[in-house]
Amino acid sequence: MTALRHIGIVGGGAWGTALACVARRAGRHVTLWSRDPAIAASIARDRVNPVYLPRHSLEAGIEAAGELALLRNCDVVLLVCPAQAVRELSLGLLGDAPVVVCAKGIEVSTGLLMPELLAETLPDRAIAVLSGPSFAEEVLRGLPTAISIGTPDAALGQVLAATLAAGAFRPYWTHDMLGVALGGAVKNVLAIAAGIVEGRGLGHNASAALVTRGFAEMARLGQAMGVELETLTGLSGLGDLVLTCHGPLSRNRSLGAALGEGMTVAEFMSGRRQVVEGEATAPAVLARAARLQIEMPICAAVNAILHRGADLDDAIRSLLARPLRREGEARGE
Repeated sequence: MTALRHIGIVGGGAWGTALACVARRAGRHVTLWSRDPAIAASIARDRVNPVYLPRHSLEAGIEAAGELALLRNCDVVLLVCPAQAVRELSLGLLGDAPVVVCAKGIEVSTGLLMPELLAETLPDRAIAVLSGPSFAEEVLRGLPTAISIGTPDAALGQVLAATLAAGAFRPYWTHDMLGVALGGAVKNVLAIAAGIVEGRGLGHNASAALVTRGFAEMARLGQAMGVELETLTGLSGLGDLVLTCHGPLSRNRSLGAALGEGMTVAEFMSGRRQVVEGEATAPAVLARAARLQIEMPICAAVNAILHRGADLDDAIRSLLARPLRREGEARGE
């Protein structure tokens, strides 16, 4: 199985930096572009990302690119940016190399998942999605991590896995690209809910129920969209959901916990540069679900708290007061 040699990374945040280091550990030539040229220069010169990972020494040999055009000769490009920036940045990619989108979200303006969006902006490119339970800091420390690569091209999936496999970093591939993308998007909304449960001191029982019923919402939407349940019960669905709902490094969980403790979204985000994807994804998930007549009460409660000024305790009481149903009933919980 032949691996790709030259990897382009679009995005100098924590995850883009971590994937650049993974590729270097795998022996690949890596060129990284960041919207902030100071970050790219610091990574190349000083082996440190001063904004997102200032305490971590990075792999040597990561090159900096000042323009996206310099990635045109890469063998593959990893698009590692916030979901709402994927359209703009993908339109700036030149060449014909496969593109692997590593953003977890839904485009708010169109309701498109990331591979659906790239089908519009890069219709002639081979596309894949990389997702799964993967905190950037743990990946940088070389701790065991397994992720999913979704692409309808099985040969490309195998090549991408061989390209990025390094030490304790283990990629799996699947043909269900849309399922991989959906799990990564919905879990961020549910993680905000899990954080609210934690911040409000509602206990471990409530936390376990939230994750379980939240996964049921994800599965209902996914099956209505035609994705495979096996994908949603895998790394990019249930695996990432568990990590993001319970892991202390989760930004989405941290936002929810802050809300549960009485903080506002604006107060939480003050001074932060990292995006909390679940905030923008919540209304987009609900819009997609509404078109398919799928109920997602937990996601709806999160959206009401974030974007409609709903009282947090009223939203919780509303969830607990929903009609009793048989577990697994399709239309709602």
